[in-house]
Amino acid sequence: MRVIDADVLVTGRDEPPIEDGRIVIDEASGQVESVGTQEDVDDPSQANGDVAHEQYPAVTPGLIDAHLHLTGARSMDPMQWVIESSELGAARATADLRDILAAGFTSVRDVGSETGLGLRDAVDQGAIPGPRIYTSGQSISQTAGHGDSHFLPYDWVADSDRGIGTLADGPDECRKEARKRIRDGVDVLKIMTTGGVLSEKDAPDQSQFTDAEVQAFVEEAHRVGIPVASHAQGAPGIKTALRNGVDTIEHGFYLDEECIDLFEETDATFVPTLSIMHRLIEHGADHGVPEYGLEKSREASESHFEAVERAYEAGIPIATGTDFIGPELVPHGENALELELLANEVGMDEHDVLQSATRIAARTVPDDDVGTLEVGSRADVLALGSDPLEDVSAVRDVEAVWKDGTAVGL
Repeated sequence: MRVIDADVLVTGRDEPPIEDGRIVIDEASGQVESVGTQEDVDDPSQANGDVAHEQYPAVTPGLIDAHLHLTGARSMDPMQWVIESSELGAARATADLRDILAAGFTSVRDVGSETGLGLRDAVDQGAIPGPRIYTSGQSISQTAGHGDSHFLPYDWVADSDRGIGTLADGPDECRKEARKRIRDGVDVLKIMTTGGVLSEKDAPDQSQFTDAEVQAFVEEAHRVGIPVASHAQGAPGIKTALRNGVDTIEHGFYLDEECIDLFEETDATFVPTLSIMHRLIEHGADHGVPEYGLEKSREASESHFEAVERAYEAGIPIATGTDFIGPELVPHGENALELELLANEVGMDEHDVLQSATRIAARTVPDDDVGTLEVGSRADVLALGSDPLEDVSAVRDVEAVWKDGTAVGL
């Protein structure tokens, strides 16, 4: 048993924070046994000296990054992503996982990598430390789409299983690729319904995949209870995804009224990934980002922030996700940047930001016992040295982290 007291306890639930809060953790089960005020929740350490009792200025659920890539990349050059071995990427990614966990992120959603499945299983087995991983394995793109390596000969890409994505065209191929991912044991299916910033020969506003193709993906995934995430930056591709049952929209640079209406009708979750765009624009030129990527980032930046503001005003569920992949420009361990951008640039209330990184981000994964601190939930806990409700940057002031009730060495 362990008792954690906090001057301010954020449960992640859609309720006010608890002043002078207390959590009691059953370390054997890794679950929260009780939570509430210090007046209402008994302190078992009073009767049993073996029960640990700790006090912190602020406590929240462990944070969730709902969009990143565990590729182990150390360069922003797309050619390097193709030619480096997946073994080297996996080795580097084990170091990234330690940094993510030490930053207070106890769960992540890996939406496009060769290494995610192996890393997930290694973490689950206790072979390496890291956050809980929910992975799509490789993402799925149409030919000439965002996940295609446009700078390589087609045969090299089509006949390869390397990189963050594979190709599929037509409903039958899409259905088969979905079934292959399901066979691999993925936690989420990742598709791409628009072009993107770091793909050479397409653009964010270009729609990709047809209705019939997206329907095939969604039907196969939902049949086995797996959510579908779509890289979708322009309004036409966002609508294609939402109209056909996709569960989460990644990036969402351009949202019109019809997009907002479809979010409300479908109850889909928006994962805007402001962090990577911010870093690309601010420092990308110093880190080898191709000029076409810099130009497209600058063109989309203002609309991107406006889209998130509109979604927030409309009450659309917004989840935190960085889209970080590992190089110095976008390093794992700096994932708190997304929370700061939502608060300081979008103008979200600090408590809403914390829910975006906990309860709402948990909407993007298949489990229902992460993202909140309530009886029976996983005991993923972040203890902070200052109050994130006063300044959300306090999430960087990490004093202790527990995952499944076990303390993480920082």
